[in-house]
Amino acid sequence: MKKLVSLLLVGILCLSALACTSQPAAETSAATAEPAAAEATAEEPAAEEAATEGFVYKKIYEYPEPTAINSQASVDNLAYVQGETPLIAYMPAGLEFSYYLAMGEGIKAAAEELGAEVVVLAPQSGSDINGQVGMMQDAITMGVDVILLNPHDDAAAAPIVDQAIAAGIAVFNINSDATDWETDLTGVIGYAQRSGNKEQGELVAEAFKDQELKIGIIEGLPGYHSTERCGGFEDGIASHTNYEIVASLNGQWNVDGGNQAGMDMLQAHPEINMIYCANDQEAMGLLQACKALGREDVTIIGNDGNTEALEAIYDGDIYSTVNTVPYEMGLYCCQAAVDVLYGEFKGGFVETPCYVTTQDNVLSFLQQPDRLNPAPSKEY
Repeated sequence: MKKLVSLLLVGILCLSALACTSQPAAETSAATAEPAAAEATAEEPAAEEAATEGFVYKKIYEYPEPTAINSQASVDNLAYVQGETPLIAYMPAGLEFSYYLAMGEGIKAAAEELGAEVVVLAPQSGSDINGQVGMMQDAITMGVDVILLNPHDDAAAAPIVDQAIAAGIAVFNINSDATDWETDLTGVIGYAQRSGNKEQGELVAEAFKDQELKIGIIEGLPGYHSTERCGGFEDGIASHTNYEIVASLNGQWNVDGGNQAGMDMLQAHPEINMIYCANDQEAMGLLQACKALGREDVTIIGNDGNTEALEAIYDGDIYSTVNTVPYEMGLYCCQAAVDVLYGEFKGGFVETPCYVTTQDNVLSFLQQPDRLNPAPSKEY
C-alpha cells in the first residue's frame, strides 16, 4: 500500500513540525470572522457512501466558491482510488516560518476530522529552493494524492509540479492568489495579497494624515508574494502626499532578517518613523531592533496574523497587520484537498478571508484562541 511506503520514506523528514475578501478594521468582529461549517456534518453519510469500505468522504469546512484560474490543470485524471485513505503532502517553503506552522496545524486538525493522512515535507530554511524541489520529487515517489505547496521560487518549482500533475497528483498553490502561474495547477488557495495590503495602506494613511511620514519598507525574499504585499501597501498610501519612502531592504521573511534590516535602516536613516514589513516575523524582528535602539517613535506595520503579532498589536508595539487567520486557511486547504479527490472541487482559486487588524478589533481574535495557533500567551 502506498500509505505504508509513504511512512517509511518520510521517516527521515520532519513530520511533527508545525502558523482577501478583506474586512475593514472597524467592521471586523467575532461574528463576521467565524469559519463556516458545512451543514453536511450533521447528516448521515449517503447509503452508497456508508456501504463503501475504508475512507468515507465528508464535508466539514465550507470555503468560498472557487473562481477560474488561467493555469488550470485537469481534475479528471487523478490517480486516487476512492475509498482509500487520502494521503496529503503539506509542503510549505520552510519550517522556520511560524505562519506555516500554524497553517500546518490547521491542515492536520482538519485531516483528523476528515480521516485523511498528512505528511509534512519542507526544508528548514525558506531560501532552500533546491531542498524543496527535491522533496517534491520525494512526494511523487511516495505516491501522495494531493500536494499542498507554497514555493518561494515559482519558476524552480514549475517543472516538478508538471511531473506531479502528470502522475495524477492534485497540486494546490496555497497562501497565494497567483491565478496565472508558471505551469498548470489544480487550484490556488489564499487571500488577495495586494488588495488586502492596499486596504491596510489606506487605513494607515488616513490614521496618520496629519503627520509627516518618512517610511521604510522591509521586503521579503524577491518574488511574487513580496511584490504583491509591498506594492499593495504603497498603492494604499498613494492618495496621500504627507509621506516619503526613504529606504527599502530585504528582510528574508524571518525575525533575524527583520531585525538586521531594521537596525541597518534606522541607523542609516534616523528620520524614518514608520516601517512596513512584508510579514509579521520581519515585524517582530524590527520590533526588537526598535527596542534596542530606543526608537519608540517608529510605527510598525505587518502582514500575516501570527499570534505573537496580534498580541503585540494589543500591547501597542505594532500598529496593524493584514490578518489572514493562518490556522483557518489550513482547514480550508485540507477540505479542498479531499474535495478534489471526490469530484467536489473542480479547480480554480479559493479566496480566503483576511482582516486588517489594529487595536480596534484585535480582541475579536485574541478572545477566540481556538482560531489561533499557537494560542495566545494569556487569556484576554
